[in-house]
Amino acid sequence: MLPPTPAQTVGPFFGYALPFPQDDELVPPGRADAIRLHGDVLDGSGAGVPDALLELWQAAPDGTVPQEPGSLRRDGWTFTGWGRASTDDAGHYSFTTLRPGATEPGAAPFFLVTVFARGLMNRLFTRAYLPDDADALAADRLLATVAADRRDTLIAAAEPTGYRFDVRLQGEDETVFLAYPGE
Repeated sequence: MLPPTPAQTVGPFFGYALPFPQDDELVPPGRADAIRLHGDVLDGSGAGVPDALLELWQAAPDGTVPQEPGSLRRDGWTFTGWGRASTDDAGHYSFTTLRPGATEPGAAPFFLVTVFARGLMNRLFTRAYLPDDADALAADRLLATVAADRRDTLIAAAEPTGYRFDVRLQGEDETVFLAYPGE
């Protein structure tokens, strides 16, 4: 029997292998109800990570989970609830999407964000909660399990055209990352 070998880190190969046309546009930018979710992916020293890849998974505005095909070939009107964005040379990413709804009564709406970057042995999962409803945030079951002094790393900042959510991979104010069974 051969001894186990170490895992390979992901990337950097995103620039030529994974992007596809309009991958960061869950809806067209000119759509009346479109919002922007954007931010920076930062390393432990606070520098932008220039070759990270983020995937966004979200509910529709009515809280339903979309199960429509077509994420890889955008048709301009079908909302699939999934997108992918690469960071630029400064570590910035951006999505054009819709404001997600709560998936159950009283729950806080959120974006599920998956992060891939060089040096990571596996992808990272986190959530970007919307800051608009303090009562829903206080009642959210997952958010309640996070230490009070770390919860703000999971809450996006409201802006006039959407939300800003920075992902800090380590160090001070490191984003809280989630573990799923089997991952």
